[in-house]
Formats: sequence, structure tokens, C-alpha cells
Amino acid sequence: MKQSILDVIYMIGAVSFIFGIKMLGKPEKAKKGNLVAAFGMGLAIFGTIFLNDSIKISNYAWIFGGLLVGTVIGTLMAKKVKMTGMPQMVSFFNGMGGACAAIISLVEFNHMGEWAVSVVPGWHMPAISVNSNDLSSHEIQNALKMLVNPEEFINGMKVKLGIIYLGLIIGSISFAGSMIAYGKLDEKIKDKTLPLQQVINIGLLLVILGIGAAAALGYIENPNVIYLILGLSLVYGVLFVMPIGGADMPVVISLLNSFTGVAAAMGGFLYDNKVMLFGGILVGSAGTLLTVVMCKAMNRSLTNVLIGNFGGGSSAAGVGKAITGSIKEITKSDAAVLMKYSKKVVIVPGYGLAVAQAQHVCHELEEVLEAEGVEVKYAIHPVAGRMPGHMNVLLAESNVSYDKLVEMDDINPEFKTTDVVLIVGANDVVNPAAKTDPASPIYGMPILDVEDAAHTIVLKRSMKAGYAGIENELFYSPKNSMLFGDAKKTLTDLVSELKSM
Repeated sequence: MKQSILDVIYMIGAVSFIFGIKMLGKPEKAKKGNLVAAFGMGLAIFGTIFLNDSIKISNYAWIFGGLLVGTVIGTLMAKKVKMTGMPQMVSFFNGMGGACAAIISLVEFNHMGEWAVSVVPGWHMPAISVNSNDLSSHEIQNALKMLVNPEEFINGMKVKLGIIYLGLIIGSISFAGSMIAYGKLDEKIKDKTLPLQQVINIGLLLVILGIGAAAALGYIENPNVIYLILGLSLVYGVLFVMPIGGADMPVVISLLNSFTGVAAAMGGFLYDNKVMLFGGILVGSAGTLLTVVMCKAMNRSLTNVLIGNFGGGSSAAGVGKAITGSIKEITKSDAAVLMKYSKKVVIVPGYGLAVAQAQHVCHELEEVLEAEGVEVKYAIHPVAGRMPGHMNVLLAESNVSYDKLVEMDDINPEFKTTDVVLIVGANDVVNPAAKTDPASPIYGMPILDVEDAAHTIVLKRSMKAGYAGIENELFYSPKNSMLFGDAKKTLTDLVSELKSM
């Protein structure tokens, strides 16, 4: 009876995951989608704790203590984080998911040593009696299987060991890589490329996989090899993300998210937990699909992302051709007049808009211009924020209509018929060097063709280079004007100027 109820709970949980992820595809439904998926996960957790007879649970204090502590910490972080810090928080949570998967593998590895026959000499089957209360039903069943057919059981243990090592490797890489990504997104860690970085990364990965396979098949007899695999995987995770440049970070975040899902699926295999397996596969596949989509949008292959250095901050500085020309500034009044008497204005939001928390006043500017009969749209670059969909969610949060958010491929042809492009806190995504300068670290990256518009106005604090660390050719264009200042204050002043006309 309990098992039947548990199966129903797992089915409800799985369906909740599917609907939750589907709802995340639209900003206006994303909040509800998170709640739906969270409900399914909570239901599955409590069902597993109280209804799964195959697992002997006696440490309820640790379980509910961990749930309480995790809930409190997660709630506080979610409430405290600003939209500008959302990419960092996503990376941090990815890392925690990877760490959990790695810990599960370590626990199950040690657990095997307590009750099961292993291919590693020195592990022995414990003596059990028919009335033993020390083992779960699942453990007793496995012990009996070993007694009936030792060869088949040992082969099964080899498979289980392989899953343990694979979960440990993927989880550890996800944890270490996500922590480095967190530091880079928070601008606490700079890009760093070692000599022969590609060779080192590929070689280290092959060594890790080779040791794991040899240990799972019984060719390495020392149980401590698991800690060697753990250490090497953590090192690889660091080396894997460290050289990746800023423009590729959204792709890497998606990839690490898929790693976390796959690692969780490994845990589902180990515990024979259907909902954990299903949820891990769902997250892993969704992350993988998003990674592929991001690579396509950035005109990059996944191989180039993993071994290249696209838009790297510190390493890119000073690279590229020298820019000649001069900049010209525009006053707020002149900028307001230019936009008021335009037929079409396109706003290009960047990370600077998120930092200034200027999304609400940007929406107000849009409404004021539309009241004057001006057509207003938003041009969204795939890496406008620092994670996929960051800018879409930010603007949707301020009630910008979703149909006004136009993706790069769709908006680029419209710039030729655009009177004014207002660029708010964006830099590298509008830099013509991506198309004109083969020596530039962002060369080949698709950009918004804002230079095709009649006029461009760049709103930023200073002439400081963007995340890629290079000068922007657009700033020196005869059709461009610079409007210096804090994005939120300046946009507020523009709104006031327009209302006073």
C-alpha cells in the first residue's frame, strides 16, 4: 500500500517538474512555475522519508535539521539577492547541487564497504541473521543475491561503482566550476590561462575517467582511490572554467547546470529513486538544450567554448586595433528632444542597467515616448546579462510587455529604419570590432547592428571598457553621442525632460 502511494507521489512530482520548467519559459509565469516545481520536489522528499520501506531511516533529527537549515539559508539568500546578483546566485546553487551529488557518491561508496561485496579486496560481507534489524530490506535482498549468485552480484557492484565514480566526477566538476564562475561573475576572480591550457585540461579529464573506469572494473584495488578522483575532479573543475571569457559565461552557466542535473540523476540510480532520477534527467537535458541554443546564438561551437577564451577580461585587455577619432557628448535635453521627435526608438539594455536597478524607470521612459507617438522596442542580445534570460526577466519584472523584447536576429534588420538607439549600460554586445577586427578577442561574436541606425546614444558612467576589456569602436562613430551618468538618475532626468516639453 505504501509503495503504491509513493509511486503516485513520484508521478505527481515528475509532472510538477515538467509543468514548472515549461512555465519558466515565460517571465510572467516564471514565479508560479518555481512554486509548482518546488511543491513537486517537497512532496517527493516527504514521500521518500515516510513511505519508502526499502530505505531504513533512523536519523530523522539530521534529516529535518538539514531541511530546516537549508530552507532558512536559501530563503534569506533569495530575498537578499538583487537581480544584478542573480547570475552569481544561480552559479552558487549549481555548485551546491554538484556538491550534494558528490557527497552522495562518497557516502554510498563507504556504505558499500559496510555491507556489500566489492571488487576491491578487503571489503567483506557482514554476517546477518534472518531476524537482523540492523539492515534495511534492500540491503538484505542484496546480501541474499550475493549468496545465491556471487558472480552476477559482483558484476552489479561494478556497475554501481561505475555510477558512484561518475556521479562523483560530474558533481565535483560542477561544484568547483560553479564556484569559479561565481567568483568571475562577481568580478572577484580574473580570467587566467595557463601555458598549454587545452592540453592540460584534456589530459587531466582523460586521466580522471581512466582512473575511475579502472577502479570500477577492479584493476585498482585501493579504496582510497576515490579521494584521488575527488581531488583531481575538483582541480579539473577549476581549470575548466578559469580561462573562459566573459562572453562565454552564460553558456558555461547553462552547461554547469546540466552537469548538476546529470550528477543528481546518478544519485537517483544509486538510491533507485524514480523522482530523483527523473528530475536529474530533466534538469540535465534542459541545461544541455539551453547550452546548445546559446552556442548557436553566439556562433560558437561547444568545443570552442570549453577550450577557447572568448571575451576574457584580463587577458583581453589591450588587444585589437587602435581606434582613431573622437567622442562627442550630448546633453539630457538634446537627447530628450532627439527621441521625442523620432518615429522609432530601440533601447538596448545591458548589465549596467541591471547594476543601476534602472529597469523600472526605463519602462517609464518607454511609456512616455509611446504617449508621444514614438514606437519603442527593446533589443535583447543573448548575453546582455550574465546568464541566459537575465535581461528578459529583469525587464519583465518592471512590467515591460514581453512582445516588446526582440531577440538579436529579429531586431538587427530593423536598425536601418530606426531613428535613435538608446544603449543603456551595454558595451561589448554593440562593439563593431566583433565584425571588423580579427585581432579582437570578441571577433566572430554576433552583435546588435546598432551602427545601422540614424543615431545612437550610449548611456554609461564613463569610458571604462566593458567585460571584454577592450575599447568600443561605436563610441567614436560620427553618428554616436555619449551621455555620461548613473543609468537610473539619467533616465529619470530624461523622463522629466520629456514630460516638461
